[in-house]
Amino acid sequence: MAPYESDDSTGAAQADDELRAELRTERRRKAARYVVPVAVVGVAAATIGLVPALADSGDPNLPKITAQELIDKIAKSDVQQLSGTVKVSTDLGLPDLGGLESSLLSGATQGSGDGSSADPTSKLTELASGTHTLRVAADGPEKQKVSVLESGAEYSLIHNGTDVWGYDSKSNEVYHSTAADSGKAEQHETPATPKDFADEVLKSVDDTTSVTVDGTAQVAGRDAYRLVIKPKQSGTTVGAISIAVDAKTGTPLKFTLTPSSGGAAVVDAGYTQVSFAKPAASTFDFTPPKGAKVTEGDKAGKDSKTDGSDKGGKASETPGHGSAKGLDKSGFDVLGKDWNSIAVLDTGSKAGLPTGSASGGGDLSGFLGSLGDPVSGKFGKGTVFSTRLINALITDNGKVYVGAVDKAALLKAANAG
Repeated sequence: MAPYESDDSTGAAQADDELRAELRTERRRKAARYVVPVAVVGVAAATIGLVPALADSGDPNLPKITAQELIDKIAKSDVQQLSGTVKVSTDLGLPDLGGLESSLLSGATQGSGDGSSADPTSKLTELASGTHTLRVAADGPEKQKVSVLESGAEYSLIHNGTDVWGYDSKSNEVYHSTAADSGKAEQHETPATPKDFADEVLKSVDDTTSVTVDGTAQVAGRDAYRLVIKPKQSGTTVGAISIAVDAKTGTPLKFTLTPSSGGAAVVDAGYTQVSFAKPAASTFDFTPPKGAKVTEGDKAGKDSKTDGSDKGGKASETPGHGSAKGLDKSGFDVLGKDWNSIAVLDTGSKAGLPTGSASGGGDLSGFLGSLGDPVSGKFGKGTVFSTRLINALITDNGKVYVGAVDKAALLKAANAG
């Protein structure tokens, strides 16, 4: 467009028109500076699935609160009824094994040995990698439901009274177990919601931990405080943990764990939509579909097939299922304390890495060894397997050292052992 040209004969009226035109042009220029970037960001966000995160960004003005007051608020939170959608992303930095890593995770926690794809013990371990969308609902201690939404399929875990149902729509398989009594239902320890993750981490808050309130946020349309937890100890792979706490109810709405090495979050779990209204009673109803394969668990809350190795009827906890500093000691010892805890397992094998055939052929020990780093010390020789959070040392004499600590801490523990 050509520049505006004035005419001396137009007088004061035309001068006013020119001024108004310039003001309108300047306003359009300013508007363009803001509209264009916003449009670009919006398109990019929609492309990579971050619209909920952008929509939830905010800095609500809330009353001041101390870290201890906020922890107490979480502890006193007594939300009995809720429903919503949770997005869980986990990035441990595992190598791409073409799906083998998921199989290994599932196999490590398979308690029943029945091979049912609906068994929650193995199914929920899939949350340990990748990004998943979950629908959750709760109505008191006797009714909960978690559904993992997959491409064209869905897995649901439903607790209703004394019944626990697992249903895999992809395979049309059902897993059913009955609690030991009306007051206890079978417990599955895989964290799924921000509260699950927060409860585990808050167990580790002591004098080895820095806890602060770092401003406010808005999550799923709700005002929240941001609680930040950082280990004071060196040697841990945990960098910082951020928990967005609902200002009104004290319910954790978002949980983010970043490693000490930096980069993207290892675990990021947050509500994209949440309601604290009572869910419909039908939400927790379940009847096995026609033609579904139903696997029954033991009436006492155990799987129908067990090896009897755990007299309590419950598989021993594995590293990562306990708190950051309180790994369960059933089945293994714990060295160190707090954030530097290292679990030690003696496999009884003197052959080091497991042998056998890998799925693609060849020696399994050689395949696994190629994924780790060979090390040596007073303990002899071994291999260190590293992720962005959990590291493990498998020695040639059959011992395993594992924890949320760096490689140097594992070697020190093995040498001292």
